[in-house]
Amino acid sequence: MSFAEHNAEQAAVWKAFWEGKPTRVPMILGVSSRYTVLNPEANPEGYDFEDFFCRPEAMYRHLLRKQHFIRHHLWCDQEMGLPDKWQVAVDFQNSYEALWFGCPIHFREGQVPDTTPILGDDNKRMLFDRGLPDPFPATGWMARAWEYYEQFKAWAADDEFEGRPIEVTGVPGVGTDGVFTTACALRDPTRLMLDIYEDPGYIHELMAFLTEAFIRRIRAYRERLGQPVESTAFGLADDAIQMLSVEHYREFVLPYHKRLVAEFGSQGPNSMHLCGDATRHFRTIRDELNVMSFDTGFPVDFGWLRQELGPEVTIYGGVHVEVLRRGPAEAIVAEVRRILSSGIMEGGKFVLRDANNLAPYTPPEHVRVMYETVKEYGRYA
Repeated sequence: MSFAEHNAEQAAVWKAFWEGKPTRVPMILGVSSRYTVLNPEANPEGYDFEDFFCRPEAMYRHLLRKQHFIRHHLWCDQEMGLPDKWQVAVDFQNSYEALWFGCPIHFREGQVPDTTPILGDDNKRMLFDRGLPDPFPATGWMARAWEYYEQFKAWAADDEFEGRPIEVTGVPGVGTDGVFTTACALRDPTRLMLDIYEDPGYIHELMAFLTEAFIRRIRAYRERLGQPVESTAFGLADDAIQMLSVEHYREFVLPYHKRLVAEFGSQGPNSMHLCGDATRHFRTIRDELNVMSFDTGFPVDFGWLRQELGPEVTIYGGVHVEVLRRGPAEAIVAEVRRILSSGIMEGGKFVLRDANNLAPYTPPEHVRVMYETVKEYGRYA
């Protein structure tokens, strides 16, 4: 199939899906820069993540190459081939919020960057003493993010890639990776779990502090980027809630998710990304936060989840990334067929994807196997 034929087909699949008359299950992929930075085929310059973070030209050039690789090698229900224009945004992976609060970053060979918590038992109130962080600090990584953004725009104004123009779309921080997830990045998760029992007031104080900081930053960033500051629907994430019981989620996290939704998603319907085993929270999140679309991780019992949430909720999920990486093709086919036959397709609101975020060194032909399988077995009568 040519790119033109594929693009017409995938556009028709999505049109039917969003109109509530699906013809088959669509398939997407989550492809972060770790997939391409750590993949020599997609990274012929040999950039590592220290280059990517510390050298703006390396990030800019690699983000363009990443898109080119995806559009020519990873088949799914997205437009393939050259775009009308490329889009790049400053990418500090999942480290940006911890960096904003001052956590140090570490670059380790063959790994994504990571940060170290800064709130120990002897200084766990340090952030409160400092006060809410400036959305636009004069120094540090978030200051650097805006410097990169302006540099990207200057390059893009006089640049093209593969004969196509380049648009610079933003910086990290217009959303959030999650209030509780950030708390776990700032204070060692083991200590934070103990705080739930030993100092629950501190948990609430920290969560309220982070929530207010995020609201201030999101509003400020939207304004600077020329985006509407007010919104009635919002996309949330908070992977670390997979470590909590339903009771502890309701007590220590839900009030702050409600605060974010009241600020940015008061009408909804809202959406939420949750890696890991967090499905026990989904009914609460649906009912309390008006979330009607869940992007899931692994493990997920798809048949149970469809029964739990009903046919009106859109669910994204699918094959474990290690199954996709290792194969063989027969295992991928069997897993796709198992998921599609679980009952998840009831109501027509299911999107197949990797669970969750394509692993480095996953062969593109394994992705193609998943795609061809969903095209064959994911059709509605």
